[in-house]
Amino acid sequence: MGGYMLRRALVAIPLLIVVSFLTFILNTLSPMDPAEVVLHTQGVPRITDELLTETRAALGMDRPLLTRYWDWLLSCLRLDFGDSYVTGKPVWSLLGPAFVNTLQLTLVSVIAVILLSVALGILCALKEGKLLDKSIRSVSFILTSMPSYLLAALLVLYFSVKLDLLPTNGMDTVGSYILPVAVITISYAGIYFRIIRSSMLSNLNEDYVLFGRACGLPERKITKRILRNSLQMAVSVFCMAIPIILGSTVVVENIFAWPGLGTLSVKAILARDFPIVQAYVLVLAAAFVIVNSFSDMLNAWVNPKLREDR
Repeated sequence: MGGYMLRRALVAIPLLIVVSFLTFILNTLSPMDPAEVVLHTQGVPRITDELLTETRAALGMDRPLLTRYWDWLLSCLRLDFGDSYVTGKPVWSLLGPAFVNTLQLTLVSVIAVILLSVALGILCALKEGKLLDKSIRSVSFILTSMPSYLLAALLVLYFSVKLDLLPTNGMDTVGSYILPVAVITISYAGIYFRIIRSSMLSNLNEDYVLFGRACGLPERKITKRILRNSLQMAVSVFCMAIPIILGSTVVVENIFAWPGLGTLSVKAILARDFPIVQAYVLVLAAAFVIVNSFSDMLNAWVNPKLREDR
């Protein structure tokens, strides 16, 4: 097990390096000169070539690309992503609190998605082909096909405007979580519960189920065994739900004025604040790689055959 985990970690390191380099060159791919962005935010009325040259030198952009990348990478390892072009504040002082806020929303949403997905998956698998199964799948198909901004607007219109029950912005109270979490849960639970349902249906046809029933085992014990085996297959799916939801909260956060990464990234993109955009992309990419590696390790711990195959 230790050797397998070490191999997974060694695979993740070069992948993170490639991701960090692609993130770093976002500056060079932008049609707008970062030095010009800085001068505009400083309110310089007339931008000359001399000013641009001086600003590039101050930003270190006159050095070779690989040298700048290496210095930037070492700084990122210390959580030093540079300073914002717009505010002049350290990027992490802006990104850190936003990341915590988004992580809170993500973890609550992931828990809700897992609980609802497992409940619906079990229910639909046990009632396969019946009216309840068909109704749940039909409703979930409609809701998951609906854009998140439309779903959010409908929930706000009904629960906040019409009934005046829930707040529509901020994260001051527990009630502030309900609508954003509901939008994310509805959008993703309709996808993940199908995985649980499909996995349970495939396990229902396994020989051990037929053998257990032939031996007279209670249906409750057989269902528990089926669910356990089905959840083993869904471990990586639910693990990957964390970075997926973490990176897809942009629309929800901007609709509900949630002070998280999504809101911060949109403002940074509109203001051409490249250091914040770079840090945002790097954090999300690193989350995907790290969680993916963790899910592989967790699967290998649950199922030793995976360690033998690799």
